Amino acid sequence: MILAVDTSLGTAIALIGDDGASRAEASAADPLGHAEVIGDLLVRALDEAGTGPIRHVVAGMGPGPFTGLRIGIAAARAFALGRGIPVLPVPSHVAAALTAIEQDAVSGAFAVVTDARRREVAITVFDGTDADGIPIVIADTVLVPAADADVHLDGVRRIDVATLSAVALARVGARALAAGRTLAGEEPLYLRHPDVTLPGAPKKVGR
Repeated sequence: MILAVDTSLGTAIALIGDDGASRAEASAADPLGHAEVIGDLLVRALDEAGTGPIRHVVAGMGPGPFTGLRIGIAAARAFALGRGIPVLPVPSHVAAALTAIEQDAVSGAFAVVTDARRREVAITVFDGTDADGIPIVIADTVLVPAADADVHLDGVRRIDVATLSAVALARVGARALAAGRTLAGEEPLYLRHPDVTLPGAPKKVGR
């Protein structure tokens, strides 16, 4: 099986089998309560999936808020470390695009749009899938003021995504693995720096 974990929006957990079919799925839509629910969701999904080895963990790499993404990625890496299995990083918007294409039958160019808070949205533009069944990115992810999103898209169909399917994330990871491809680096796509920063060195006080 493949386990997928994403906290770019709410918290989403899923396991799929070798055939890509869903074995278990658990999620919570709250965009702020990742740390409080991720443990229980993992337990629920693992119990539902039943017995069988988990060979890989897919981690959703964003875009998303700094704290939320860290929680999901840390959980995915900790699980993989405990089992001695690899982590496959996958951009979260690619999973949303796969859902749009395969579940909602969206064709042609379209944009996945997610709330980035602070009256901004994250936008990635896709057009179909490639030979490996992975959505094709035709415009990389950008952060845009929400009020300017339609002007930025200039007529490209927009699909606003509020929740993400971890099953779709797992399927993207499985397809990338089968094709020997790496879809993302180890650094998450935060889009902006965290609100909290380390304090600077204390000022010297003259005598």
